[in-house]
Amino acid sequence: MTDKQKLVVIGNGMAGMRTVEELLEVAPDMYDITVFGAEPHGNYNRIMLSPVLAGEKTLDEIMLNTPEWYAANNITLHTGDPVVDVQRGRRVVVSESGLEVPYDRLLIATGSHPFILPVPGKDLPGVVSFRDAHDVDTMLEAAEEHQHAVVIGGGLLGLEAAHGLQKRGMTVTVVHIFENLMERQLDELSAHLLKQSLEEKGVEFEMGEQTHALLGKKRVEALQFANGRKIPASLVVMAAGVRPNIDLAQQIGLHCERGIVVNDTMQTYDPKIYAVGECVQHRGTCYGLVAPLWDQAKICANHLASHGIGSYAGTVVSTTLKVSGINLFSAGQFNGGEDTESLVYRDPKKQIYKRLVIQDNKLIGAVMYGEAADGAWYFELIQNGTDISAARQKLIFGKAYAEPLLEKIAAAA
Repeated sequence: MTDKQKLVVIGNGMAGMRTVEELLEVAPDMYDITVFGAEPHGNYNRIMLSPVLAGEKTLDEIMLNTPEWYAANNITLHTGDPVVDVQRGRRVVVSESGLEVPYDRLLIATGSHPFILPVPGKDLPGVVSFRDAHDVDTMLEAAEEHQHAVVIGGGLLGLEAAHGLQKRGMTVTVVHIFENLMERQLDELSAHLLKQSLEEKGVEFEMGEQTHALLGKKRVEALQFANGRKIPASLVVMAAGVRPNIDLAQQIGLHCERGIVVNDTMQTYDPKIYAVGECVQHRGTCYGLVAPLWDQAKICANHLASHGIGSYAGTVVSTTLKVSGINLFSAGQFNGGEDTESLVYRDPKKQIYKRLVIQDNKLIGAVMYGEAADGAWYFELIQNGTDISAARQKLIFGKAYAEPLLEKIAAAA
């Protein structure tokens, strides 16, 4: 017999398992832990699916937690067996296979669903999302037999899918409803530079276009725009965003809005149930990047361990990424606004562009294209609300030029 409490984790993805890892650090002997996952794998780095698609990594190489790791930490793992019900009164979860497991604390980490455009033909063979390892397998099979790929969505995920499929030998067209690529991370000029560079690499774009229907008989064959024009498509990848996966939470009566509503300890309206990751909504915000998920995991683990300290106040997000070999960075209010000033540096020959947005002698936003090495330093200035007036003239040239001036002022103070 054991007097340990029972923790059940619904979701074997990055946020849930990061919480478990943090919990094992601070309270390794407090819980008997059971994890349910829908996929037939251990926990892998979902962010690295793009290199798998491009042939730069294998699935084994992006695994975060192997079956041996679960066993070594006395974690019972049920793969390919998602939880379909939670009987909150009895404090029991029920899996698809009929397994019933009791809990003292429950952690929901169900992640997000890909958004599938509600258009005719969306269920045709050859129409996939880009969310998990199975999606990648489907795309790789298509790349071996078919030529024309269309990616719907010009955000990060869509561009990574386009890059990977092109490397697999397909001709790729990106269809984006907006006029600028990655409109949430880039300003107009950096988006234009990115599009220009990708076009030079052979990717085609249909900007400002709305998908009306997907056409085909036994398999998708074409995409039709709202104006009636058609382009060939033997593979269509839906990469038009994600939605928090709150299906189970809603079914069992937890309070949800866009996501599962949690407080600053990552606790839901049921005090026995916590939630982390892309499925949650905290202070009105749902996050889809890794940094907030890691912050949430640390706080959640602390409270599952009954330490009772620490609270999650939200995360100021930054984006550092590499699309098709191009370094990008953005953070904060990079588009500026009233009472802001922009410092801009551009080197057309080297294809480098930087824009810093300043308000009241503080850096409030930054966007960089082609050179992003100083991104973390700029982000630190934004987070800390640093007075940059002493380094204003050198700030656009980066940390090496501007930081000594800031340090000199700090030392004098």
